[in-house]
Amino acid sequence: MLGEKKVTYADKPWLKSYKIGPFPLKKTMQPYPEINIYQFLVDSATKYPDNIATKYLGDEMTYKELKLKVDKLASALVDFGVRKGIMVASVLPSSPEFILIHFAALKLGAIHVPLSILHDKVDLEYELKESGAEVVLCSYRRLERVNEVKPNTNLKTVIYTPIKLFPDYKLPDMKKLTEHGYYLLDDLLEKYEPHTETVNINPKEDLALLPFTGGTTGVPKATMLTHFNVTSNVIQLFHWMMDPLKSGIIGKAAVTICVPLFHAYGQISMHVCVSWGLKMLLMDPRDMLKIAEVIKEIRPFMVLGVPTHYMYLLKLDLPKAPIFYISGAAPLAPELADEFSKKTGVPMSEGYGATETSASSHINLSSMSKVTGFMAATKPGVGVPIADTEVKLVSPDTGEEVPFGEAGEVWIRGPQIMKGYWPTPGKGLTEDGWLQMGDIGIMDNDGFFRIVDRIKDMINVSGNKVYSRVIDDILHEHEAIDEAGVIGIPDIERPGSERVKAFVQLKEPFKGKVSESEIIEFLKDKVKPYALPKEVEFRDSLPLTMVMKLNKKQLRDEEAAKRK
Repeated sequence: MLGEKKVTYADKPWLKSYKIGPFPLKKTMQPYPEINIYQFLVDSATKYPDNIATKYLGDEMTYKELKLKVDKLASALVDFGVRKGIMVASVLPSSPEFILIHFAALKLGAIHVPLSILHDKVDLEYELKESGAEVVLCSYRRLERVNEVKPNTNLKTVIYTPIKLFPDYKLPDMKKLTEHGYYLLDDLLEKYEPHTETVNINPKEDLALLPFTGGTTGVPKATMLTHFNVTSNVIQLFHWMMDPLKSGIIGKAAVTICVPLFHAYGQISMHVCVSWGLKMLLMDPRDMLKIAEVIKEIRPFMVLGVPTHYMYLLKLDLPKAPIFYISGAAPLAPELADEFSKKTGVPMSEGYGATETSASSHINLSSMSKVTGFMAATKPGVGVPIADTEVKLVSPDTGEEVPFGEAGEVWIRGPQIMKGYWPTPGKGLTEDGWLQMGDIGIMDNDGFFRIVDRIKDMINVSGNKVYSRVIDDILHEHEAIDEAGVIGIPDIERPGSERVKAFVQLKEPFKGKVSESEIIEFLKDKVKPYALPKEVEFRDSLPLTMVMKLNKKQLRDEEAAKRK
């Protein structure tokens, strides 16, 4: 109507979708407490001392025991010269030891640098050197690699620990290695008394974490996350969306964590559990049989995984029970979500975010509403921005906001946004604090978002934009396809242009029975002619990143190597 104000992203149209079933959610969670993340552990150990904090390969530890070990390790770290601002690294799988070093470092005002156990020598040395870490806790199996790179880093102290690989795993004899100047974690926990002093920090300024990101798309960047960033993200995501159900969750529920704790998704999973005294069921991300067994036996309140987990879980025995299944870290194909929902009787929910957002910026509440029995249908996509999060979609070409319903780059601002890329505050952000995500998204009039591609994965075919994720999702609708993805490769007939190439992993019964022409024919009436793949390569398996999402960078690198 004439004179009617035009609704913009600044009006936050998603606020009207802030509800789970009939339960309205708060429009804001402000003010956020300015605390050390370690306070979450103190609170849960005080309120729920006998609650199981971690369950790992049959071994359990209560919150009282967890805090005691954390405080003892903190005393050891003080003896090794760790103080406020010192970098403490870890090279550990998803085990209780990761949680110990994490909270011990934070208690002292030190900065935890979580490193991937999958790193080769080059990546490990680079990230240790870049962070300036002086202490590292690593698994016994990574000790040799740490020792190899140590001379080229600032490392002064190496602590190591055996990590069980399966329930009846016989741990190796560790004692002999202490002769080489390394410290065994169990020895330190036995030797030291709990650290009792309080270190004063400025939660909004002092760093808590320095995780690296971007390794699959370029040189890894260290992300400066403050205590305030992380604690705010826990509250604005988990405490906010679970507020109507919290009486049945706090201090009572169990969560199956399928993702690595050294990844941002794993860290937010750990923090939300500790903040509410929940039981953490720590899993080897690749042990699908064990994950399915735990879900079936324990019936957790929530399962946190990536699309590849759910793809494999589809083939295994799962209960039909009111469990929240949440997917993140990689695009969730609608076909996979539909199949999984039919199998389990509950819809899946998809989340979105990045290391730079302390993990989370969006969550699909419609799926959660259906789990509670109050919503008949779900909406696909990553859902709505979480509490106190500003989002806008901007044209990468013009820098202007795009109209609702059109594709643009996702820009985010909120209390969870990083301080900057190490070592420069503000680096990676606009002058007014916006984080440009590098993803292309679309928002409908109700404030629901869908991510259609990474800018770097977008394919340029003679000036036409092809969103690779859209084709990926369609490929997953084919009954024979287990995993698939498309990339852009140079078009030798048109310099400066690209052509689409598809990579396909077939389900076992279909291997050798599906042709390239059949895949292309399947796509013909579903995509524009210029978006049709010119090549289809069948593989027995496709490369995955550390969080089990398709590694398109590796596929592009392999194609570039072929063409050389």
